[in-house]
Amino acid sequence: MRVLITGGAGFIGSHLSDAYLRRGDEVFIIDDLSTGSIENIRHLKDNPRFHYTIESVHNHSLAAELVDQCDVIFHLAAAVGVRLIVESPVRTIETNVHGAEVILSLANKKKKKVLIASTSEVYGLSAEVPFREDGNLVMGATTKGRWSYACSKAIDEFLALAYWREKKLPTTIVRLFNTVGPRQTGRYGMVIPTFVKQALSGRPITVYGDGSQSRCFGYVGDVVGALMKLMDHPDAVGEVFNIGSNEEISILDLAKRVKQLTTSDSEIVLVPYDEAYEEGFEDMPRRVPDISKVNKLVGFKPEKSLDDILRSVIEFHSGRMPAGGT
Repeated sequence: MRVLITGGAGFIGSHLSDAYLRRGDEVFIIDDLSTGSIENIRHLKDNPRFHYTIESVHNHSLAAELVDQCDVIFHLAAAVGVRLIVESPVRTIETNVHGAEVILSLANKKKKKVLIASTSEVYGLSAEVPFREDGNLVMGATTKGRWSYACSKAIDEFLALAYWREKKLPTTIVRLFNTVGPRQTGRYGMVIPTFVKQALSGRPITVYGDGSQSRCFGYVGDVVGALMKLMDHPDAVGEVFNIGSNEEISILDLAKRVKQLTTSDSEIVLVPYDEAYEEGFEDMPRRVPDISKVNKLVGFKPEKSLDDILRSVIEFHSGRMPAGGT
């Protein structure tokens, strides 16, 4: 199979490339390196079944050529990370909405199957935990820049489902919850690599808010396996799936766990949201997925525990993991 991955030099995209190449498929990626990194794919560059293009999916003619060459498309290219979203809202909205428009319109010409990566952020301020795919999405005010990302990804979902219903383009949507593992950077606010790097360097571990907010962290290898199974399954077409772990932990307890596993002397410091991001910043108190739907269809269940995930990230940032390691 010939697989196109937009955002393929990103954290998840590079691991997805690894997995398809191990399976014997041919992989094409496109990435403008705005949040991805050539380091994520350097170990793949000599593989004859791996092809990379450094360019934006907004380059219509180039994207059209790549879509035409491939059998299936994973659209992962997006503006990601809370810090980037707060600091660059125009880029966030334009990247997410226009990128999906381009890929879906091009895929529709020859009815290529598309998997759109969405996010748990679309659940917004919903208190209906655990989050179900058919649950209500509760967005904050438009004056709160943080919600621009959630809204832009919700528009991507509406558009992908509209292409399926109106034009019979086979689309599948996945709402990714916090996905972590080797190669993830803390550059745009990703919490686990940030905590790990702070702990390893002896700097203060900075917890935003009071640390009571809770999250579930899924291992990138588990998530990639689910993405591939959904792409292969005909009954995934026209559907939305949560993918992630349901092992919940508060951010303060996460900081304590990272400190323990790294045997760090770092101090854990609470930083008000107003200082960390912007005045009036809103956060979700809990973010827990109901993963029964994806489990029922493709048998997905998280394999790696949180401690195993943390150890893999610590090993990566300690320099003890070889290039291309997972």
